[in-house]
Amino acid sequence: MNLEELLIYGSVFLLCGVVIFFYIRSLSKKSQIVAKKVEIAKLEGLFEPISLHPYIDLKSCIGSAACVAECPEKDILGIIDGKATVIQASNCVGHGACFHACPVEAISLRIGTETRGVDLPHVDQDFQTNVAGIFIAGELGGMGLIKNSVEQGMQAMESVAARKVNKKSGVLDVVIVGAGPAGISATLEAKKRGLTSVTLEQDSLGGTVFTFPRQKIVMTAPMHLPLYGEAKLYDTSKGELLSLWNKVIKEQQIVITENTKVEAIQPLADGTFKVVTSTGHEHLTHNVLLAIGRRGTPRKLGIEGEDLQNVAYRLLEPENISGKKVIVVGGGDSAVESAMLLMDNNEVILSYRKEQFARIKPKNKVAMDTAMKSGAIQVIFNSDLEKITEKSVVMKIGEESKEMPNDLVYIFAGGELPTGFLQKVGIEITKRFGHIVKKHK
Repeated sequence: MNLEELLIYGSVFLLCGVVIFFYIRSLSKKSQIVAKKVEIAKLEGLFEPISLHPYIDLKSCIGSAACVAECPEKDILGIIDGKATVIQASNCVGHGACFHACPVEAISLRIGTETRGVDLPHVDQDFQTNVAGIFIAGELGGMGLIKNSVEQGMQAMESVAARKVNKKSGVLDVVIVGAGPAGISATLEAKKRGLTSVTLEQDSLGGTVFTFPRQKIVMTAPMHLPLYGEAKLYDTSKGELLSLWNKVIKEQQIVITENTKVEAIQPLADGTFKVVTSTGHEHLTHNVLLAIGRRGTPRKLGIEGEDLQNVAYRLLEPENISGKKVIVVGGGDSAVESAMLLMDNNEVILSYRKEQFARIKPKNKVAMDTAMKSGAIQVIFNSDLEKITEKSVVMKIGEESKEMPNDLVYIFAGGELPTGFLQKVGIEITKRFGHIVKKHK
């Protein structure tokens, strides 16, 4: 090898070394940035998941970053030292894009962590509970995202159709409880398969979605609806989604029985079920699909005056409220979004029992910070309501109690799992720690 060839090879090796050096330095800088984000997320209470979230098997992860690229949310996942990590796990909406994108199946979707359990009913791969003939789909089973709930409602109805029973005259194939995303999808799938069914909703069409503030963005990706096909939805509001559902239901001539609460589901000796409603109507059915939310009953504060007419647990028509002194209680996305919808035309105070917001979406945090700085909303941290009257509230701020004039109070303290209702039917409920949710690749 002559001198010229040695120089050429030497130059090539030097160039490769420089490229590798800068590549490694770039990865190191990116890792430091992600590590800093994780540190901030822990301080702000966003690192721990609150619902469905990705769990990363570090032994299998190859650091391809495909999961990061496919996640439509910001700063849910990142790469540190060649391995994927969660950052703001509590902001994960559980769509499963990371799970599908991982080339080595190093990601599983889980509910609960090793230290924080979540109460979940027993449901098998066909969405059937331990009580044969009773199925669960959607939020109650831990799958809260609208798109996933729609898919589960359809899949659960496929399982209902496949279940072999000795059909009896005058007995429905299925009673669907709940007309939210899972219930509507299941209702459409039932008609598609020629099943006899009724759909019962204790409130209005849309279930939990109906209670969202009118302009709340509820869909960010397309979904498939039975008897309709692909619904191309991007940055879709509650109103737009409800309009689509109403359109499809009207076209298919489907009847949703609203304002009808299911009081009891009674298993009968012949293997059928009697479904008893608040209106006095009873339905005999071979199968029941529970497509209700996890928060069947709003959680109350347990204070005097909470049952007055000026107290509400959901905000339905914010555009019709103006010139009022409003107290919004809560520190989650529902409370924050409702307060911001009311702030332009009202005097709004948001009361939160903790010292800072935790586990709210990044967009909401930015918008709330702006509203606080401009004075559009007054936020009182470390505060609790002690009493509500028709004209005022008594609020405890730190160690002092203060009476404030007030017209309306909106309480967003979450809701309670309908455990008693489920257990009365015979459905087993277990606190799950790091429970793996199976989603098809």
